[in-house]
Amino acid sequence: MSHKRIPKRKAAFAAGTVVALGAAAILLPNANASQDGSSNDAAAVAPKPLKATDASDLASQLEKLLGDAFAGSYYDADSRQLVVNVTAGDTSVVVQAKQAGAKVRVVDNSLTELAAGAKTLKDRATIPGTSWGVDPRTNKILVTADSTVTGAKWNTLESTVKSLGSDMATIKKSAGTFKTFVSGGDAIFGGGARCSLGFNVTAGDGSPAFLTAGHCGVAAEQWSDSETGQPIATVDQATFPGNGDFALVKYDDPATQAPSEVNVGGGQTVAIQQAADAEVGSQVFRMGSTTGLADGQVLALDATVNYPEGTVTGLIQTDVCAEPGDSGGSLFTQDGSAIGLTSGGSGDCTVGGETFFQPVTTALQAVGATLGAGDAAGGAGGDQAGGGEAGAGAGAGDEAGAGQEAGAGGDASASPGDEAGAGQEVGGEQAGGDVIGGQDTGNGQDAGNGQDAGNGQDAGNGTGDAGQSHN
Repeated sequence: MSHKRIPKRKAAFAAGTVVALGAAAILLPNANASQDGSSNDAAAVAPKPLKATDASDLASQLEKLLGDAFAGSYYDADSRQLVVNVTAGDTSVVVQAKQAGAKVRVVDNSLTELAAGAKTLKDRATIPGTSWGVDPRTNKILVTADSTVTGAKWNTLESTVKSLGSDMATIKKSAGTFKTFVSGGDAIFGGGARCSLGFNVTAGDGSPAFLTAGHCGVAAEQWSDSETGQPIATVDQATFPGNGDFALVKYDDPATQAPSEVNVGGGQTVAIQQAADAEVGSQVFRMGSTTGLADGQVLALDATVNYPEGTVTGLIQTDVCAEPGDSGGSLFTQDGSAIGLTSGGSGDCTVGGETFFQPVTTALQAVGATLGAGDAAGGAGGDQAGGGEAGAGAGAGDEAGAGQEAGAGGDASASPGDEAGAGQEVGGEQAGGDVIGGQDTGNGQDAGNGQDAGNGQDAGNGTGDAGQSHN
């Protein structure tokens, strides 16, 4: 099965469409916003306004610079400032952080002390349905228990948290149940399970591949782009439970075109330019095959989640909603940084809840892959086609769906020949932006009957679709 040409794919939004459109309204107008900086002398010692990803980079630098005095950091979205916690009273430490452009706050708990508290929780209260992670805004460990933690389990957890002291840890109840968000349905299929593709990558041997959740990777070895279709990708590595929730899945056809972008619906794509670490307080966006686009905020880092299947460490905790089938989907920022892969959580996109994500940077390092898809990644960048971003399609001169069928009920309706990037034909791209990367989201789509949602996920998931394939 050749994927030299990017096939069209039918897709339909589920109940999360309204949420998705609201998130898109926030995301897209600012997708290419530049960062203003001040060059006067006063700004050199005052906190600098920063984009979230720039704040994350600065936090990493300050962690190395400040050493043991560094006690975490977070992003204040309202002021667009990085807030750095320090435990040392040494004024030179404060000056260093301020000169770098951060706002400095002196706190009581060091990272070493917080890590010791987390170890106590692990030793005494590893109970399915619980989680904990460090919240730098409170300088405490945020402990969460889902609705299954009752009776003796709750008493054990509560007493353990109390033993740490109110200045070290806090506890809260979640109305839902912690679970991985895998489901039977559509998107990418394997072994009766449905997941979402996260980000296209290039494996260490140069072959095209994608990242998804590890619990998807252990659920099935081979994955298809339709419920009854032939496998188009095979799991190469998978980790779950344990030190993460991620899997590397290689496309079976080495000629697969797999651009590095996320399709956010409405004829728009966001080019994925880099992988970045999450920063508490920053706004993030998630795409998934069940609920489409949703946004929220990072709440805690290095979170431990005790799923029924086992304990997973090193996750990102957020208030972004997700539902079964969204597992593996992409978490990213408005400026095109890949942040995470959907793992699991509680709640849904009606009542909300907590959702945990596998950091992309950790997953890439573990599997030896690089973000993007080799020569296919070059087209990403928001080139316009009839008023909608065509984003990253095939490489220069490659055809991106011209004349290909949109699937049963799909309508290519576009005028062939519209350009989306250097020499790219978008034959099926509608002037109104209803077709993204050859994906038909217009009238006549078949919502749930064998839609293509995986195969290079429309363009290798060229859309990050990569992470989604809306149902």
